[in-house]
This record gives sequence, C-alpha cells and structure tokens, in this order.
Amino acid sequence: MPGTTTRQVRVDHHSAVHLAAETARAVAREGALPGALPDRAAVIASELAANLDKHARDGSLYLQHLPAGEGIEILAVDRGPGIGDLALSLTDGFSTTGTLGAGLGAVGRIADEFTIRTEAGGTLMSARMRRPGAPAPHTAAGVVCLPLEGESACGDAWAVAESEEGVTALVVDGLGHGEQAAEAAQLARRHFLREPGRPLPELLTGMHRALRRTRGAAAGLVRLRAGTAESCGIGNIRLMLLDDRRVHARVTGQPGIVGFTLPVPRVQRLDAPAGAGLVLCSDGIDHRWADSPSPFLLRLPPPLLAAALCRDRRRTRDDATALAVRVPGRQP
Repeated sequence: MPGTTTRQVRVDHHSAVHLAAETARAVAREGALPGALPDRAAVIASELAANLDKHARDGSLYLQHLPAGEGIEILAVDRGPGIGDLALSLTDGFSTTGTLGAGLGAVGRIADEFTIRTEAGGTLMSARMRRPGAPAPHTAAGVVCLPLEGESACGDAWAVAESEEGVTALVVDGLGHGEQAAEAAQLARRHFLREPGRPLPELLTGMHRALRRTRGAAAGLVRLRAGTAESCGIGNIRLMLLDDRRVHARVTGQPGIVGFTLPVPRVQRLDAPAGAGLVLCSDGIDHRWADSPSPFLLRLPPPLLAAALCRDRRRTRDDATALAVRVPGRQP
C-alpha cells in the first residue's frame, strides 16, 4: 500500500536539484512504477527544481503518491515573481538565463498530466505519472500531507476511494504527532479502505473500535454523489464547500475522539452541484483561509489548491493535510 506522507524538498540551494531527483526516483520505485519511469520522474523533479532555483523565491517540491495510488505526483510551489508569458515558457529552447531552456517543455512531454497556474504571488505546478495501464480516476482530487517540521513520521493520513456509493474521502489526524499519532492515523485509514462504500457513520464506528488501543484521532469523511455531499466527522477536521466565487459552507466535526469518546455520528448533507469543490483539512492548516480567499485560489484545480493551502496556510508546529476534490462536470 503506497504511503500517504508527502515529501518536501526545499529548493534553497542548487544542491537541492540533485536531492529532488533522488527523492522522485525513490517515490516512483515505492509506487511500483516500472522500467525507466523512476528515471523519468527524476528528470521531472530535476527540471522543476532547477526552474525554482533559477527563477523563484521560497521554492519547494512536494513529492507523493497519487490519491488513487495509481502513480506519483511532483508538485512545485513558490512565492513569486510568477511567469510573465506562460505559453512562451513552455516552449522548448526558451530561457531567460542563457541556459538550454528545455525544462518546462520537457516536463510537459514526460508527464502524463502537467498543470500550471501562475500569478505575481507565486506559481504552482503539478506533474503526474501513472503506471502503464492504470486507469485515471473519474473524480479530480489532490492532496498534500506534511509532517511536523523536523519529523519524518506524519500523524495525519488520508484516502480517496471510488465505489458504487460514490466518491468517499477521508482525512484523519492522530492525536499529537510522531510515531504514535502516525500509528493511529494509518490504522484508521486501513479500516476505511477495507469497505469505503459503507455508510459514513458505520465507517466512523468501525474506526472507533479499531483505534481503542491507540492514542485516538480526529477523522473527517465526505461522500460525493449526484449533486450531494455527505459529511460526517469527529474532532478538528474541517470541510469547506466552494466554487470559483466563494466558500459556501463550512462544517466541523462533532466533539469527541475516535478511539476514546465517540458520540452518535451525524451525517450532514450539502448541495454540491457539478463543478463545486470540497476541501478537507486537518488543524495543521489555518482554517481562516476560507474567510476571504482570492479568486486565484478558488479557481485552482484540486492538486494545486491543496498545494497552495499547504504553501500559504500550513502551521509548521503540527502535521498538516489539505485534500481537495472537484465534483465531476461543469457548473451551470
């Protein structure tokens, strides 16, 4: 089972380019990408990191397994100055630094999906590679899950699963941080993945039983189907429903601790028209981002929305997870 923790490589020196390449190769091998694909992932990471080193401020790569586990994703984030002519920058041979200039064009050719959004405050890029023959999921989803600064074990975990009941997403936050929190979070995730199509209260009740010998966790679930979102959660996982104009609804879990004190789980139903977005966040993401989000943020596709929230709203003294899902179809 692929891991859920995102690996961050800060590009604060040219030596980070080599580290990014090696990290991408390792993540690709963990994700069972065959043949030359790990080396191609290393090329993507190297090109994106080199681009950050030459052109950007406060650049980082986020490297991780895809939400459905069918491949890997390499995200590049920075804080400006933005790309003035995006189309020109994607052209092979273009460079503003006197170098070969094959970087972003090469990434676009190698990756199965390559998405960029840019503004003066920063640029966000997502390059995805899938195992040969792996089907793409029907629902657009993106996630970043970062451990507490200085630690490798992440007390947060997440999952996204498609079933006949709809698309169900989980974010779980083990109490505290470190190995024991990670144990609780991963145990909840494994329970969820056994039967993700079960009713949401049953999933939470099952997690509660499974986590009784752990330190416990907060858990948030959301299920999308035919214009409706069902939410059910315990603890400090927050759900936001949004479109490209504003945040329409915010839902916080019921008081309690999964594994210790579980109230009767309640399901809250929200209208979720085609094209709407849903975001689940652990409390390592400052929820005040939803007070006055910019139009640029609201219009980001799910992978870049999750990356932007972790770039801009992460609390570095806690594990932090942002999971974004887009309801299939277009808004009327």
